[in-house]
Amino acid sequence: MDFLHPLSGFLVGIMVGLTGVGGGSLMAPLMILMLGVAPATAIGTDLWFAAITKMVGGAVHHTQGHADWKIVKRLAWGSVPAALVTIWFLATTETHQVKNGLIVQLLGAILVVTALVTLFHRRISSAATQVDGEHIAYYRQLLPALTILAGAILGVVVTLTSIGAGALGATMLVMLYPLRLTPQKVVGTDIVHAVPLTIVAGLGHLWMGNVDFMLLGSLLIGSIPGIIIGSKLTKRVNASALRWALAAMLLFSGVRLLL
Repeated sequence: MDFLHPLSGFLVGIMVGLTGVGGGSLMAPLMILMLGVAPATAIGTDLWFAAITKMVGGAVHHTQGHADWKIVKRLAWGSVPAALVTIWFLATTETHQVKNGLIVQLLGAILVVTALVTLFHRRISSAATQVDGEHIAYYRQLLPALTILAGAILGVVVTLTSIGAGALGATMLVMLYPLRLTPQKVVGTDIVHAVPLTIVAGLGHLWMGNVDFMLLGSLLIGSIPGIIIGSKLTKRVNASALRWALAAMLLFSGVRLLL
């Protein structure tokens, strides 16, 4: 087993433990840019990495009552069918070069978007809570459809790039439900919804032969202690500086992939 694999998992685990985000956003580009893993294999392996870690996190949030199951169901109504359609598209796209090129370009673009979302998450949250009272009743009528649409967007993005179930999903929830969801419920609902989405997308990539379980195991060996250590260091590190550092890494990786 290459020592770089568990080391990579360890470093990503520390970032996740410290900031609460960055797992999927960092793991896939790290595998492609530093470990030389094929883009499709990196995405498939990262989806299973996310599914396993989020199952544990989702169980914890469920027991603490941090998941809004009504919203989870609405998101899943959009995300799961969208993931299946996206898997079908990838499976029927015969040209290997076109498929990998599409994945790399989309991955780069989503990383850039995720970097911006990471930086401006608080401003987005603040703006979402200032909705004009006259429009609230009309907005609530549209909420179910908008939530399903948000789920569908996440389903496509996550299946293609393995990114989006974390930072992008949480930001969508803040924009859609600024008053209904507390910060804890945003995180819990986002993580619980990510479980079925990443499992469905992961099964699709497994069917296409895009999952390297040896690589997955070595990444998990490093990430689990990394998350534990990162979580314990949270109070000793400046969270704002960490978010800037994470956004800078995501932006750099995104631009590298795009170019």
